[in-house]
Amino acid sequence: MAADIDEQPAGYERLLTAEHADAIARVAAAVAQRRPRHVVFTARGTSDHAALYAAYLTEIRLGLPAGLASPSAITVFGARPDLSDALVVGVSQSGGSPDLAEVLRVARASGALTLAVTNNPDSPLVETAELSVDVAAGHERAVAATKTYTAELLALLMLIEGVRAGDGVLPADERAALARLPELAARTLADDTPARLAPRYRFAAQLVTTGRGYAYPTAREAALKLMETSYLPALAFSGADLLHGPLAMTDPDVPVLAVVGSGPGGTSMREVLPRLGERRADVVVVGSADVGETRMAVPEVDERYAPLLDILPLQRLALALALTRGEDPDAPRGLKKVTTTM
Repeated sequence: MAADIDEQPAGYERLLTAEHADAIARVAAAVAQRRPRHVVFTARGTSDHAALYAAYLTEIRLGLPAGLASPSAITVFGARPDLSDALVVGVSQSGGSPDLAEVLRVARASGALTLAVTNNPDSPLVETAELSVDVAAGHERAVAATKTYTAELLALLMLIEGVRAGDGVLPADERAALARLPELAARTLADDTPARLAPRYRFAAQLVTTGRGYAYPTAREAALKLMETSYLPALAFSGADLLHGPLAMTDPDVPVLAVVGSGPGGTSMREVLPRLGERRADVVVVGSADVGETRMAVPEVDERYAPLLDILPLQRLALALALTRGEDPDAPRGLKKVTTTM
């Protein structure tokens, strides 16, 4: 897991090379030409959080309605929704889950444009879809996904911004901003704050993660990593939903990881933090916003890019906490690298 985490700056650099960027641009141009009226993502596990990030991007940057499909509606209940005007995107590290491939098959049969985003270009998901994007993360050693998650984030960002451009080619200023990500990721990973904070949660019985907008998928992915590697019950809420009831469960014995950036989503979290303070919750802020007594600081970037950096210290925290609690993060009990569901 440590090796996979450390490879992420190189993964960003690889995906931004002309070879992979041009391939994503061609797919983005094809999508733009079809002019879908809405976008449906389908995914499981970690990839579900990458898909949620892409749904935010789609609605904010493309102005198209976007949502996450429930595969069981098709595979278990036999639904056949009319997706003729949709772009349906399957997001999966392995591309091997039969239910995701079935969603794309049904969608394509109904006239949808289908796209597979995966780390395995020879997978059943790619064979089913009309278009595909290779996230080019390379072999992932650990069961808990880290580098494939961030590769999905970057690939989806490049894809959606390419669709917005119309011809698939990112504007020069966008390319320049993305070119900084490898160095910023390396700098973030060099910070040892996550390892120093891990003992703080050694005896925690449960934990809450929270964020808004682009940060909400990060909060959900962080909760999943903590549950996978440390078996620590972790509940993820948007900052808004946290105030609608779950705030009552927070107190000094329930640690909170709050993802707070410098954009509109982070600004909206400023009303959440004082409410957590009223509950005397043990809060650690993750992100570029200079708020909170204890922080895992991340370089400031455009809020669209922040999830590519914010998750890095949280991955390292999950790794360090698992080791602190005497667990083996490379072999989570009961889990396999590829999960097959229908």
